[in-house]
Amino acid sequence: MTGGAPSLTGTLIRLKLALLRNGLRQSSGRRAAYVASVAVVLLIAALQLLGLILLHGNDHAATVGTVLTAVLALGWAVLPLFFPSGDETLDPTRLVMLPLRPDPLVRGLLVSSLIGIGPLFTLCLALGAAYAVARTGAAAAVAVLAVPLTVLTCVALARAVAAANIRLLTSRKGRDLAVLSGLVVAIGAQLVNFGAQRLGSAGGVAALDPVADVLRWVPPASAIAAVDATATGAYATAVAQLALCAAGLAGLLVIWRRALTRLMTSPDGSTLQAAEPSRRTRRTTGALRLLPSGRTGTVMERSLRYVWRDPKTKAAWITSLAIGLIVPVFNALQGTGSVYFACFAAGMLGIQMYNQFGQDTSAFWMVAMTIASRRDAYEELRARALALLVITLPYAALVTLVTTAMLGAWSDLPEVLGLSFALLGAMLATGAWSSARFPYSIPQEGYKNVAPGQAGLAWISIFGGMVAAALLCAPFLALTITLHATGADAWTWILLPVGTAYGAAVTLLGLRLAAPRTAARLPEILAAVSKG
Repeated sequence: MTGGAPSLTGTLIRLKLALLRNGLRQSSGRRAAYVASVAVVLLIAALQLLGLILLHGNDHAATVGTVLTAVLALGWAVLPLFFPSGDETLDPTRLVMLPLRPDPLVRGLLVSSLIGIGPLFTLCLALGAAYAVARTGAAAAVAVLAVPLTVLTCVALARAVAAANIRLLTSRKGRDLAVLSGLVVAIGAQLVNFGAQRLGSAGGVAALDPVADVLRWVPPASAIAAVDATATGAYATAVAQLALCAAGLAGLLVIWRRALTRLMTSPDGSTLQAAEPSRRTRRTTGALRLLPSGRTGTVMERSLRYVWRDPKTKAAWITSLAIGLIVPVFNALQGTGSVYFACFAAGMLGIQMYNQFGQDTSAFWMVAMTIASRRDAYEELRARALALLVITLPYAALVTLVTTAMLGAWSDLPEVLGLSFALLGAMLATGAWSSARFPYSIPQEGYKNVAPGQAGLAWISIFGGMVAAALLCAPFLALTITLHATGADAWTWILLPVGTAYGAAVTLLGLRLAAPRTAARLPEILAAVSKG
């Protein structure tokens, strides 16, 4: 007589624990990182829980709890898009070859998803938010339902999003999206900072009351709002809000189930015929046809295609473009900015000139085969610098104009624009020299931007070059200070042509000095950028 089949839920729970245990066994560094992340998350969760407990009975407790729950749910919806490889069990395509029915699979994956740091953090926040508004016995009873509803809705939301987008997330475009997660963090940090300052100037948490009134009817925040409604005696409203959250959870489970069914029954790219060879043929089209002919145009096109196609290069460029605009604009919006913050754009984009050969990785050997003299090295570096200038020059000018317009400091426009161009030229010069002297490899997989053992080279290359660029800008800064100190403000307009000419001269000098070193160190550069 044979025994009953084991429960799929129990099997998936054991699988989740086995994946976690085996992952921690891979290396001591991974164990240390996991333990450190658990400690940090638990500390933040404990502080948030304590803060929400202290809000118990406060007039704004409902607003804080509702908004925090909604923001947490948004995080659960977004994070799978940027970190699809953070949890291997998020990929349901690993189970498509198994004879599993969707309903038991959804139940098992939902329960197994409750194991982890994220669900624990969510549970702590939901408990704190519910306790903060549970001022009566009836509200405490409703909180017993609201807390698990909140956690389950967040987990189901992440699973539904991951299942619906798993084909994208495991493709090249999906990996591009994951690499751009740093941009989201940078922008999010600026938005949080801006929002906090706006709250402080608008009367505190009370400014969030209109937002909370809307979020009370958005799952899973509606579950926490139901606890508050019960505490105030609005029982019909509480029932409606709880029912809305339960309906939202049921809807997410249905969407998740349909996504799993589609994944298990529909073909993917591996079962479809390859594209016709004629469709793979690409020619230079569009604006790229305007590039000069010869080696210069070829290198410029290659560099610009790297910006568009290579995930790491694209992430670095988009992050630099965003931060270069966010810093001056947000400071101007806060009323504490200076027009000189516009130079952030030139500084952030100038960094892209550093480690030029490392961006090619092991493919640099094909470039090295075309460099037989100092002249070849000079033309290679010059073309790469020109490719950067195609983007950086108009963008730096645009950011300067926007910042100047927001602050109304039109009289400072010539000197700030001249300083931006001088800074950009200095960074192009030091970046070219640094690329030849301190090259390092950029891993194509994962989130690391430096190969193991080359972190010191990266620090010297970037930060040493930035210090050198600042020193190169010293003569231009001295001229600017002299004009202001002597009261010759009417002559500050000359700083624009002077800064432009100075930046161009410094760039050409840097390229001339870097070319011989590049030609002489080709074997060392190739070995460095091919590491890892």
